[in-house]
Amino acid sequence: MRPKQWIKNVFVLAALVFSRKMLDALSFERALAGFLLFCAVSSSVYIINDIADIEKDKLHPKKRLRPLPSGSVTKKEAIVLFIILLLISLIFSFMLDINFGIIVLLYLIVNLAYSFYFKNIIIIDVMIIAIGFVLRVIAGAVVIDVPSSPWLLLCTLLLSLFLAITKRKSEVILLEDSAKEHRDVFDKYSVELLNNMLSIVTSSTIIAYSLYTFYSDKGYLMMITILFVIYGIFRYQYISDKKNLGGNPEQAFFEDKPFLINGILYAITVILILYFY
Repeated sequence: MRPKQWIKNVFVLAALVFSRKMLDALSFERALAGFLLFCAVSSSVYIINDIADIEKDKLHPKKRLRPLPSGSVTKKEAIVLFIILLLISLIFSFMLDINFGIIVLLYLIVNLAYSFYFKNIIIIDVMIIAIGFVLRVIAGAVVIDVPSSPWLLLCTLLLSLFLAITKRKSEVILLEDSAKEHRDVFDKYSVELLNNMLSIVTSSTIIAYSLYTFYSDKGYLMMITILFVIYGIFRYQYISDKKNLGGNPEQAFFEDKPFLINGILYAITVILILYFY
Protein backbone atom coordinates (compact mmCIF):
# COMPACT_ATOMS: atom_id res chain seq x y z
CA MET A 1 0.00 0.00 0.00
CA ARG A 2 3.08 2.25 0.36
CA PRO A 3 1.79 4.59 3.09
CA LYS A 4 4.93 6.71 2.78
CA GLN A 5 3.73 7.71 -0.68
CA TRP A 6 0.41 8.99 0.63
CA ILE A 7 2.12 12.35 1.04
CA LYS A 8 1.58 12.78 -2.72
CA ASN A 9 -2.13 13.01 -2.02
CA VAL A 10 -1.71 16.34 -0.20
CA PHE A 11 -2.29 17.77 -3.69
CA VAL A 12 -5.96 16.97 -3.03
CA LEU A 13 -5.84 19.62 -0.28
CA ALA A 14 -4.28 22.31 -2.48
CA ALA A 15 -7.62 23.81 -3.56
CA LEU A 16 -8.79 23.88 0.06
CA VAL A 17 -5.78 25.96 1.11
CA PHE A 18 -5.55 28.31 -1.88
CA SER A 19 -9.32 28.93 -2.04
CA ARG A 20 -9.13 30.08 1.61
CA LYS A 21 -11.67 27.52 2.77
CA MET A 22 -9.39 25.72 5.18
CA LEU A 23 -11.15 27.27 8.18
CA ASP A 24 -14.58 26.23 6.90
CA ALA A 25 -15.45 23.06 8.84
CA LEU A 26 -17.57 21.41 6.12
CA SER A 27 -15.02 22.10 3.36
CA PHE A 28 -12.23 20.84 5.57
CA GLU A 29 -14.08 17.60 6.35
CA ARG A 30 -14.92 16.96 2.69
CA ALA A 31 -11.35 17.69 1.55
CA LEU A 32 -9.96 15.39 4.25
CA ALA A 33 -12.36 12.64 3.16
CA GLY A 34 -11.16 13.17 -0.42
CA PHE A 35 -7.55 12.88 0.71
CA LEU A 36 -8.23 9.58 2.51
CA LEU A 37 -10.11 8.15 -0.47
CA PHE A 38 -7.22 9.04 -2.78
CA CYS A 39 -4.89 7.25 -0.35
CA ALA A 40 -7.06 4.15 -0.76
CA VAL A 41 -7.32 4.28 -4.56
CA SER A 42 -3.62 5.12 -5.02
CA SER A 43 -2.72 2.16 -2.80
CA SER A 44 -4.84 -0.11 -4.98
CA VAL A 45 -2.90 1.18 -8.00
CA TYR A 46 0.43 0.49 -6.28
CA ILE A 47 -0.68 -3.07 -5.57
CA ILE A 48 -1.75 -3.85 -9.13
CA ASN A 49 1.43 -2.19 -10.44
CA ASP A 50 3.56 -4.42 -8.19
CA ILE A 51 1.64 -7.49 -9.35
CA ALA A 52 2.30 -6.55 -12.99
CA ASP A 53 6.01 -5.88 -12.34
CA ILE A 54 6.73 -8.67 -9.87
CA GLU A 55 9.23 -10.54 -12.04
CA LYS A 56 11.17 -7.44 -13.11
CA ASP A 57 11.13 -6.06 -9.56
CA LYS A 58 12.93 -9.20 -8.41
CA LEU A 59 15.93 -8.03 -10.46
CA HIS A 60 15.85 -4.43 -9.13
CA PRO A 61 18.38 -3.60 -6.36
CA LYS A 62 15.74 -1.79 -4.26
CA LYS A 63 12.33 -2.94 -5.51
CA ARG A 64 13.22 -6.60 -4.89
CA LEU A 65 12.70 -5.89 -1.17
CA ARG A 66 9.03 -5.00 -1.67
CA PRO A 67 6.46 -7.45 -0.24
CA LEU A 68 5.50 -9.13 -3.55
CA PRO A 69 8.91 -9.65 -5.20
CA SER A 70 10.43 -10.63 -1.84
CA GLY A 71 7.72 -13.28 -1.32
CA SER A 72 6.47 -11.96 2.03
CA VAL A 73 3.04 -11.40 0.44
CA THR A 74 1.47 -13.76 -2.12
CA LYS A 75 -0.23 -12.67 -5.35
CA LYS A 76 -3.55 -13.99 -4.06
CA GLU A 77 -3.32 -11.92 -0.88
CA ALA A 78 -2.39 -8.84 -2.91
CA ILE A 79 -5.34 -9.30 -5.28
CA VAL A 80 -7.77 -9.62 -2.35
CA LEU A 81 -6.42 -6.39 -0.82
CA PHE A 82 -6.60 -4.67 -4.22
CA ILE A 83 -10.30 -5.57 -4.59
CA ILE A 84 -11.11 -4.40 -1.05
CA LEU A 85 -9.36 -1.04 -1.49
CA LEU A 86 -10.85 -0.57 -4.94
CA LEU A 87 -14.41 -1.14 -3.74
CA ILE A 88 -13.96 1.09 -0.69
CA SER A 89 -12.45 3.95 -2.65
CA LEU A 90 -14.97 3.88 -5.52
CA ILE A 91 -18.14 3.36 -3.44
CA PHE A 92 -17.34 6.06 -0.90
CA SER A 93 -16.04 8.47 -3.56
CA PHE A 94 -19.35 8.40 -5.41
CA MET A 95 -21.19 8.70 -2.09
CA LEU A 96 -19.14 11.79 -1.21
CA ASP A 97 -19.74 13.52 -4.56
CA ILE A 98 -20.62 12.04 -7.93
CA ASN A 99 -18.20 14.29 -9.82
CA PHE A 100 -15.46 13.47 -7.34
CA GLY A 101 -16.22 9.79 -7.88
CA ILE A 102 -15.90 10.22 -11.65
CA ILE A 103 -12.46 11.83 -11.21
CA VAL A 104 -11.34 9.02 -8.89
CA LEU A 105 -12.52 6.48 -11.46
CA LEU A 106 -10.68 8.38 -14.21
CA TYR A 107 -7.55 8.46 -12.03
CA LEU A 108 -7.81 4.69 -11.60
CA ILE A 109 -8.26 4.08 -15.34
CA VAL A 110 -5.33 6.38 -16.25
CA ASN A 111 -3.04 4.66 -13.77
CA LEU A 112 -4.05 1.17 -14.83
CA ALA A 113 -3.35 2.18 -18.43
CA TYR A 114 0.03 3.46 -17.23
CA SER A 115 0.82 0.22 -15.36
CA PHE A 116 0.03 -2.04 -18.30
CA TYR A 117 0.97 0.11 -21.31
CA PHE A 118 2.02 3.77 -21.09
CA LYS A 119 4.91 3.27 -18.67
CA ASN A 120 6.86 1.76 -21.57
CA ILE A 121 6.40 4.74 -23.90
CA ILE A 122 9.11 7.38 -23.62
CA ILE A 123 7.98 10.90 -22.55
CA ILE A 124 4.33 9.76 -22.38
CA ASP A 125 5.22 7.83 -19.22
CA VAL A 126 6.25 10.94 -17.25
CA MET A 127 3.32 12.93 -18.66
CA ILE A 128 0.85 10.30 -17.42
CA ILE A 129 2.40 10.53 -13.94
CA ALA A 130 1.92 14.32 -14.06
CA ILE A 131 -1.72 13.92 -15.13
CA GLY A 132 -2.29 11.84 -11.98
CA PHE A 133 -1.24 14.81 -9.82
CA VAL A 134 -3.41 17.23 -11.80
CA LEU A 135 -6.42 14.94 -11.29
CA ARG A 136 -5.74 15.04 -7.55
CA VAL A 137 -5.92 18.84 -7.58
CA ILE A 138 -9.08 18.89 -9.70
CA ALA A 139 -10.70 16.34 -7.38
CA GLY A 140 -9.82 18.47 -4.37
CA ALA A 141 -11.51 21.48 -5.97
CA VAL A 142 -14.60 19.51 -7.01
CA VAL A 143 -15.18 18.00 -3.59
CA ILE A 144 -15.37 21.45 -1.93
CA ASP A 145 -17.24 22.99 -4.88
CA VAL A 146 -14.71 25.63 -5.96
CA PRO A 147 -13.38 26.29 -9.49
CA SER A 148 -9.98 24.83 -10.36
CA SER A 149 -7.44 27.63 -10.66
CA PRO A 150 -5.61 27.49 -14.03
CA TRP A 151 -2.44 28.69 -12.27
CA LEU A 152 -2.70 25.94 -9.67
CA LEU A 153 -3.21 23.30 -12.35
CA LEU A 154 -0.28 24.59 -14.43
CA CYS A 155 2.08 24.72 -11.44
CA THR A 156 0.98 21.22 -10.41
CA LEU A 157 1.57 19.86 -13.91
CA LEU A 158 5.07 21.35 -14.14
CA LEU A 159 6.10 20.40 -10.60
CA SER A 160 4.92 16.80 -11.05
CA LEU A 161 6.79 16.62 -14.38
CA PHE A 162 9.89 17.80 -12.54
CA LEU A 163 9.49 15.03 -9.95
CA ALA A 164 8.75 12.36 -12.57
CA ILE A 165 11.73 13.28 -14.77
CA THR A 166 14.04 13.41 -11.75
CA LYS A 167 12.83 9.94 -10.77
CA ARG A 168 13.54 8.63 -14.27
CA LYS A 169 17.03 10.11 -14.14
CA SER A 170 17.75 8.42 -10.80
CA GLU A 171 16.50 5.08 -12.13
CA VAL A 172 18.59 5.30 -15.30
CA ILE A 173 21.73 6.12 -13.28
CA LEU A 174 21.04 3.41 -10.69
CA LEU A 175 20.34 0.61 -13.18
CA GLU A 176 23.03 1.63 -15.70
CA ASP A 177 23.59 -1.11 -18.33
CA SER A 178 20.84 -3.35 -16.92
CA ALA A 179 18.12 -0.70 -17.38
CA LYS A 180 16.39 -2.52 -20.26
CA GLU A 181 16.01 -5.68 -18.15
CA HIS A 182 13.81 -3.77 -15.72
CA ARG A 183 11.77 -1.70 -18.16
CA ASP A 184 12.19 -1.08 -21.88
CA VAL A 185 11.62 2.65 -21.55
CA PHE A 186 14.65 3.06 -19.26
CA ASP A 187 16.90 2.08 -22.15
CA LYS A 188 15.37 4.80 -24.33
CA TYR A 189 16.24 7.58 -21.91
CA SER A 190 19.73 9.00 -21.52
CA VAL A 191 21.02 11.14 -18.66
CA GLU A 192 21.72 13.94 -21.16
CA LEU A 193 18.14 13.89 -22.48
CA LEU A 194 16.70 13.87 -18.97
CA ASN A 195 18.96 16.76 -17.92
CA ASN A 196 17.72 18.78 -20.90
CA MET A 197 14.12 18.00 -20.02
CA LEU A 198 14.78 18.97 -16.39
CA SER A 199 16.30 22.32 -17.33
CA ILE A 200 13.17 23.21 -19.32
CA VAL A 201 10.70 22.00 -16.70
CA THR A 202 12.61 23.58 -13.79
CA SER A 203 12.66 27.00 -15.45
CA SER A 204 9.00 26.70 -16.47
CA THR A 205 7.94 25.72 -12.93
CA ILE A 206 9.65 28.72 -11.34
CA ILE A 207 8.29 31.12 -13.97
CA ALA A 208 4.73 29.75 -13.71
CA TYR A 209 4.71 29.94 -9.91
CA SER A 210 6.20 33.43 -9.99
CA LEU A 211 3.50 34.62 -12.40
CA TYR A 212 0.85 33.09 -10.13
CA THR A 213 2.14 35.16 -7.21
CA PHE A 214 2.34 38.32 -9.34
CA TYR A 215 -1.34 38.06 -10.29
CA SER A 216 -2.50 37.02 -6.82
CA ASP A 217 -4.55 39.60 -4.91
CA LYS A 218 -1.83 39.33 -2.26
CA GLY A 219 0.90 39.59 -4.87
CA TYR A 220 3.70 41.32 -3.00
CA LEU A 221 3.35 39.08 0.02
CA MET A 222 2.95 35.88 -2.00
CA MET A 223 6.12 36.76 -3.91
CA ILE A 224 7.98 35.92 -0.69
CA THR A 225 7.10 32.26 -1.21
CA ILE A 226 8.99 32.17 -4.52
CA LEU A 227 12.17 31.86 -2.46
CA PHE A 228 10.91 28.66 -0.81
CA VAL A 229 9.92 27.19 -4.19
CA ILE A 230 13.30 27.93 -5.76
CA TYR A 231 15.18 26.55 -2.76
CA GLY A 232 12.99 23.43 -2.67
CA ILE A 233 13.58 22.68 -6.36
CA PHE A 234 17.33 23.25 -6.12
CA ARG A 235 17.61 21.27 -2.88
CA TYR A 236 15.72 18.36 -4.43
CA GLN A 237 18.10 18.37 -7.40
CA TYR A 238 21.02 18.37 -4.98
CA ILE A 239 19.81 15.43 -2.88
CA SER A 240 18.87 13.59 -6.07
CA ASP A 241 22.43 13.90 -7.41
CA LYS A 242 24.39 13.62 -4.17
CA LYS A 243 22.22 11.41 -1.97
CA ASN A 244 20.47 9.34 -4.66
CA LEU A 245 17.01 10.17 -3.28
CA GLY A 246 15.51 11.40 -6.56
CA GLY A 247 13.71 8.11 -7.12
CA ASN A 248 11.78 8.50 -3.86
CA PRO A 249 10.35 12.00 -3.35
CA GLU A 250 8.55 10.92 -0.17
CA GLN A 251 11.82 9.59 1.26
CA ALA A 252 13.58 12.83 0.34
CA PHE A 253 10.87 14.84 2.08
CA PHE A 254 11.15 12.99 5.38
CA GLU A 255 14.87 12.19 5.46
CA ASP A 256 16.44 15.45 4.28
CA LYS A 257 15.96 17.97 7.08
CA PRO A 258 16.63 21.16 5.07
CA PHE A 259 14.11 20.02 2.43
CA LEU A 260 11.54 19.16 5.12
CA ILE A 261 12.04 22.44 7.01
CA ASN A 262 11.72 24.40 3.76
CA GLY A 263 8.42 22.64 2.98
CA ILE A 264 7.04 23.37 6.45
CA LEU A 265 8.10 27.02 6.29
CA TYR A 266 6.51 27.34 2.84
CA ALA A 267 3.20 25.93 4.12
CA ILE A 268 3.21 28.19 7.21
CA THR A 269 4.04 31.28 5.14
CA VAL A 270 1.30 30.59 2.58
CA ILE A 271 -1.31 30.02 5.30
CA LEU A 272 -0.31 33.20 7.20
CA ILE A 273 -0.46 35.30 4.01
CA LEU A 274 -3.75 33.90 2.71
CA TYR A 275 -5.65 33.74 5.98
CA PHE A 276 -4.26 36.40 8.30
CA TYR A 277 -3.14 39.34 6.13
